[in-house]
Amino acid sequence: MTIAEHALAMVSDGQVLGLGTGRAATDFVKALGQRVRAGLRVRGVPTSQTTADLAKQLGIPLTTLAEIAELDIAFDGADEVDPQLRLIKGWGGALVREKIVAASARRFVVLVGEEKEVPVLGSRGKLPVEVVPFGVDLVKRRLRTMGYACEIRQHQGGPFVSDNGNWILDVKVQGIPEPLTLEASLRAIPGVVGTGLFLDMADTVLIQRPGSVEERKRS
Repeated sequence: MTIAEHALAMVSDGQVLGLGTGRAATDFVKALGQRVRAGLRVRGVPTSQTTADLAKQLGIPLTTLAEIAELDIAFDGADEVDPQLRLIKGWGGALVREKIVAASARRFVVLVGEEKEVPVLGSRGKLPVEVVPFGVDLVKRRLRTMGYACEIRQHQGGPFVSDNGNWILDVKVQGIPEPLTLEASLRAIPGVVGTGLFLDMADTVLIQRPGSVEERKRS
């Protein structure tokens, strides 16, 4: 069984689902589209324009958080997962909308491959932070005083622009021993819209193993 098939087994007729962004989330959305064509009735709230476009192509009905106060389940990928099921997300650039959708769901299910497992958050070296363009220089200076180098993410010869119209700073990290403290410090900087730290949000993490899927739940 693939990780997308395992996740689909959690879906019931009539539910409203959060639809994530990235490779694992895309595989799930494609599998969901096949189920919808076979008669499954669901609605989705996409975390990015890319996911919205894909869902429309596949015939998955979409709704918005303005119309639905609470989602049944949000499905998304992650770039890092630690032993406490804390996450780093946002390498695909949709971190703020992903966090809003995850926070709007009764259950947040994360789909990852084994390569995303880390002993400590930050092990893969990068923490995305979404920043209002006007505040980028201030945020960069504040990060330097905190001891962090960063780069403005680039795309097609200029800054990458999120679906919210913001820029992404990729902060260079080498393990984050106290992610809650770092999250609070980053959010306190004027101009920071959100960070890729998803702490105590994932209810279930599905890990694709060779020939099987491991399901881990937050205690």
